[in-house]
Amino acid sequence: MSGPLRGKVRAVPAENSSAPASAPSPRSGGRGAALVAAGILASRLFGLVRERIFAHYLGNSSAAAAFKAALRIPNFLQNLFGEGVLSASFIPVYARLLGEKRDQEADEVAGAVLGLLAAAAALLVAVGVAATPAFIDLIAPGFEGETRHLTIQLVRILFPGAGLLVLSAWCLGILNSHRRFLVSYSAPVLWNLAIVAALVASGRRASLDRIAQNAAWGAVVGSLLQLGVQIRPVLRLLGRLRISLSLASSHVRQVARNFVPVVIGRGVVQVSAYLDVVYASLVSERAVAALAYAQTLYLIPVSLFGMAVSAAELPEMARTTGEGEELAARLRVRIDGGLARIAFFVIPSAACFFLLGDVVSGALLQTGRFGSADTRYLWYLLMGSAIGLVAATQGRLYASAFYALKDARTPLVFAVLRVVLTAALAYWSALYLPGQLGVPRPMGAVGIVATTGAAAWIEFLLLQRGLRRRIGRTGLSVSLSARLWGAALLSTGAGLTVKMALVHRFGPATGSALEWGGRLLPMPQLHPVLTAVAVLLPAGGIYLAATVLLRVPEAASLVRRFTRRR
Repeated sequence: MSGPLRGKVRAVPAENSSAPASAPSPRSGGRGAALVAAGILASRLFGLVRERIFAHYLGNSSAAAAFKAALRIPNFLQNLFGEGVLSASFIPVYARLLGEKRDQEADEVAGAVLGLLAAAAALLVAVGVAATPAFIDLIAPGFEGETRHLTIQLVRILFPGAGLLVLSAWCLGILNSHRRFLVSYSAPVLWNLAIVAALVASGRRASLDRIAQNAAWGAVVGSLLQLGVQIRPVLRLLGRLRISLSLASSHVRQVARNFVPVVIGRGVVQVSAYLDVVYASLVSERAVAALAYAQTLYLIPVSLFGMAVSAAELPEMARTTGEGEELAARLRVRIDGGLARIAFFVIPSAACFFLLGDVVSGALLQTGRFGSADTRYLWYLLMGSAIGLVAATQGRLYASAFYALKDARTPLVFAVLRVVLTAALAYWSALYLPGQLGVPRPMGAVGIVATTGAAAWIEFLLLQRGLRRRIGRTGLSVSLSARLWGAALLSTGAGLTVKMALVHRFGPATGSALEWGGRLLPMPQLHPVLTAVAVLLPAGGIYLAATVLLRVPEAASLVRRFTRRR
């Protein structure tokens, strides 16, 4: 490795030079990722149950749009000060202190961060509740009359719950640093269950507005439960917790220095998410709800694979010590292994969203007021989302590598560039492109997610190039990428063939023809869950068999794990 590269890597050595060098095995990250994925899987499964019940009671109604838009506003607080920011600023410092056996200093950092975080969250909750009408005009300018009034009510209910989730994210940071992943990532199950209970208790006899309000109160109760279930294990791990607002410790100041650019970066990303809702509200109320449903499905592979691997690898990369080529080599091994694990699952997910998105959305959401036409419309949004799925998930790992190197500014710069690009392209795609193409106005929501995906690829390539300058070349090999994409297209193509055979046998579902292009590749006139079983199970089996035959290491590892357990 060249001299300049070694100098750049040495900019982040262990803070205590007397501490022994550590080189945690990549397998530790794999085990951690499996635990994170298990927790996220439980959370996402219950999240899908929540969305299915929500769709059953509220469908794509104006009340559903109001709830989805309202949830965005307090989520700004959670995302601004929550898991992503703490992962970038707090975990690298705290995990490094734990790795160097400086437990007392680690406890002091934890107490100070909790105090500062709680104070900031309380202030923003108070301001948010007071200024809700102004937020509504910013986030959903297309909402008027009763829809706008309901959205204001829902935001004021939801804001305190977001403050509790910020404190829950602090617990997650502590638990992750101690390699206790399962509790923190499965805790959102309680949040989902509380909303489900509120929806079911409301029943179909209540008005749509009342159902939405009850769901909002359920979210607040769920936030409290999510925080409560993590407090006990956190207190057991901490030697002595002293909550303070002190910045006297150099380590707390390091967290604060990392915190500022990451908060700005997360704020920029949230601006992008808000613009998506703004543009969707200008397209139609229906587009707001459909966009939220699409993002729920899109976040399943992002969370299960991108977030799981990145969350498990961040503390391991932060603990990694050494200088020059030694440190760079260790980081490259961890990053390349993580990228391969992510790609093995995310590449077939992207192919499935693009070719079989109606099968997925129909099985998970088509019930009650959410009909086959809504399923078809949601498929179009999943097609657009599939464009950037691989880049968004792998980009999380690259960003985590920068955070482990205590560089929060580089990901910030690239995030700002992505958001600026997305804001301009999404506006044009949402409001002008449908007219130019001669498609219905609601199809503008597809342009929003498609341009977001294209911008994610630009951000990913910039992150990869920036990290290459720091530690050397990383990334998937051309051979592995080709094998994974080949297996994914083979399996989803087989699934599409099965789907069309079912259409030939049972006839096309008539409701989907109400959507633009509905007569092309329609769903069969069969229950959506049965269709999914008949289509997706063979497709998954073909993908696994193909990757084993193509000697993909992750496939062989998965088969070995399964056969050992038997």
